[in-house]
Amino acid sequence: MFRGLSVYTGNAHPRFAKDICGYLDIPIGDADVTKFANDNIFVKINENAREHDVYIVQSLVGPSVSDAIMELLIMLDAFKRASAGRITAVMPYYAYGRSDKKDQPRVPITARLLADLIGVAGADRFLTMDMHQMQIQGFFSIPGDELSARNLLVQYMRSIVESDKDNVVLVAPDLGYANQARRIAELLDIPLVFMQKTHRDNSGKSEIVGVIGDIDRRRAIIIDDEIDRGTTMLNTIRVLQERGVSQTWAACTHAVLSGDAGERLLDTGIVELITTDTCPLSPPVRNDPSVRVLPVAPLFAEAIRRIHEGESVGALFNPPGLQLPLQVR
Repeated sequence: MFRGLSVYTGNAHPRFAKDICGYLDIPIGDADVTKFANDNIFVKINENAREHDVYIVQSLVGPSVSDAIMELLIMLDAFKRASAGRITAVMPYYAYGRSDKKDQPRVPITARLLADLIGVAGADRFLTMDMHQMQIQGFFSIPGDELSARNLLVQYMRSIVESDKDNVVLVAPDLGYANQARRIAELLDIPLVFMQKTHRDNSGKSEIVGVIGDIDRRRAIIIDDEIDRGTTMLNTIRVLQERGVSQTWAACTHAVLSGDAGERLLDTGIVELITTDTCPLSPPVRNDPSVRVLPVAPLFAEAIRRIHEGESVGALFNPPGLQLPLQVR
């Protein structure tokens, strides 16, 4: 048994943590996470955390991913030394997910390294959403839960499909997302098309080299787990437009949108960019009428409540497992 439930956050995405606390009807924890002039990060917990069930909410996103990671690691260490009863690292977006295998000579598996660091720093559990590959769960030596935004995305996309079902297709811009895309296409009951891409170097740029499936529809929904520089999504939109697709939607769980990726994506003329709030969006993108943000903070709040009270988190994958309002005892 723990003395209480506490939620804290770093500086990467504080709005998300505050939304979680709003749904849980608890105040956000009082902690200072600052930086000295020499670029060293300093953390101080300003309240008693002894024997508390502590959740540190930190999306591992920019403008400095390294700062976000170090803030999380230092906060984990601080709570461990403050004798917290249990510490859970809540990472709506998990960085370095694409460094999940040794696909070239003399390269690291950084996703595994980061998992090791989080465990060693003091985390007893982890909670995240839609990792780049499911195998990353196995990189952790501590238990955890990986939530999914699939049901929320499907629920929203169903209205797009049903308005003209015979003329819409789901497109996976990368074969690495094939299994997830297949499940979504089955739920929507529409055809699925795969784009085969290749990376010519390590710059992050990609190129579409093949199309698997028939693009004979006028409308297409492109789905991926994350959009970073947007090169894959932009190339997919271009291929679809060249083949006569007149309306396209872009959907993802994590809109990282590095640099001007968001603006370039919206300039292609897509009907909508559909994403979640796991990553903070820049004001020009967030305020664009073509951007639809589906909140997943309620899902994380319910998962935290269930973990705290010893209930099943698996029920959240099959609605109506999500039950609001939340009640924390």
